[in-house]
Amino acid sequence: MKPLAKPDAAPRLPAEPVVRLIIPALNEADSLPHLLASLPAGIDEVIVVDNGSSDATAQVAHGAGARVVSEPRRGYGQACLTGIAALRRCDVIVFLDADLCDDPARLGDLVQPIFEGRADMVLGTRMYPEVSAALTLPQRFGNRLACRLMRLFWGGRYTDLGPFRAISPAALQRLGMRDRGFGWTVEMQIKAARIGLSVREIPVPYRRRRFGRSKVSGTVSGVVGAGYKILYVIFREALFGQRIRRQTTARCTTPHRRSSYSSGGDGA
Repeated sequence: MKPLAKPDAAPRLPAEPVVRLIIPALNEADSLPHLLASLPAGIDEVIVVDNGSSDATAQVAHGAGARVVSEPRRGYGQACLTGIAALRRCDVIVFLDADLCDDPARLGDLVQPIFEGRADMVLGTRMYPEVSAALTLPQRFGNRLACRLMRLFWGGRYTDLGPFRAISPAALQRLGMRDRGFGWTVEMQIKAARIGLSVREIPVPYRRRRFGRSKVSGTVSGVVGAGYKILYVIFREALFGQRIRRQTTARCTTPHRRSSYSSGGDGA
């Protein structure tokens, strides 16, 4: 397996920030070689969290030069939390799915506003005419419903729950993330709106899955289960969010543009 490729066509990230990328992966041995080969230059570390795969996901990721962290406890949020716990010092944390539906070449566009102090979090949105047709009908409906509810309850002006996103370490610590399933993305956006983080959305290219099968849109049970969990998190936070926030306040820190995440190690 070749090491991570750095294609000439991919835009280089800013020279200064330390950027670490977390990729949750469950049975993505077919897509990972293509994804990892298409990453832009300038990423300091790629962490692939193997979420209990039964295929060669871990071996493929390791062979391509990524750092592999094992998390046998299934759950999208669980894999993200495990990836966060494994982070070394950095300036920007990026989350990207392993299915190659999002275009990793746009990673620099998500990082730049955070490093320049123009945003605490940047979300890649797929809800614009040129690409939204690549989403399934349940995805489009669910995104619109969740975003309308977040605007109703917290004033959040979102268009999508897309997984391709970047955040500063200090902002992430303030959120006190806890969901271990498919409620992870909506929980992050709810808490960001509630505490007043500076959030930007940028349009990102999106394509239908080419390799493997989606854990959500690929099955009826996946669609129902993810939809239920997203709504559960929205109403849980609407009803009990302030109580949860008070419990986590002591563990939160004040955001700063150049603060670094130091969990799991010291040094780049």
